[in-house]
Amino acid sequence: MGERSLRRRAAIWFLAICAAYLALAYLAAPEFWTFRERGFRDRRFEMVTHTPQGIPGDPINVGLVGTEREVVHAFAIAGWDTADAVTLRTAIDIGESVLFSRPYPDAPMSRLLFDGRAQDLAFEKPVGDSADRRHHVRFWQTDTVGDDGRPLWLGAASFDRGVGLSHDTGAITHHIGPDIDAERDFLIGDLNAAGLLASTGDMGGIGATRTGRNGGGDPYFTDGKAVIGVLKQPQ
Repeated sequence: MGERSLRRRAAIWFLAICAAYLALAYLAAPEFWTFRERGFRDRRFEMVTHTPQGIPGDPINVGLVGTEREVVHAFAIAGWDTADAVTLRTAIDIGESVLFSRPYPDAPMSRLLFDGRAQDLAFEKPVGDSADRRHHVRFWQTDTVGDDGRPLWLGAASFDRGVGLSHDTGAITHHIGPDIDAERDFLIGDLNAAGLLASTGDMGGIGATRTGRNGGGDPYFTDGKAVIGVLKQPQ
């Protein structure tokens, strides 16, 4: 068998393996989880997010009271960036950022669902030169309002410690750090240090656990509370 024929066979095998991985990680495995968690959209969510396939995701551990404009303005003042939408272009950009250590402070975040809806707002604060390590949070506006009539936003904050393969589907994803309480406190601390919070309090969340796992299969531990910050109103 000639060298040219061997190269052709190797190329075919390589493409076949790539196709098999993509089919397993992005089609078969998500469909399995959708079937396994069928009916999750009909259940009331209790302070935990889910992936679009119904896998339990990051828990709700933070909240803000304020208008959408006030929330966006507060994170800008505190030095956080608004995440880009997920598109083919931004997916390529974040891949290049991770592979070549290029800054991408507005890197997109995957969709998580809370109460059946994808996040309304998402913010991040990079650590280092690439998008593989970052503080990040997703927020959902709720129907609840504070004493001043402004809406309550509930969020899931965690720290992306690196990029790898999902433990549940095999798809490429960020892996989170296990101490999500530290990330919650970091976010509230940033907003407080910038003089943006009028007050803080806490409310019940998912409850204390040391055995939680998110949508990528990453373990986390938490005291189970959500810290709520009330944004100062413009004078």
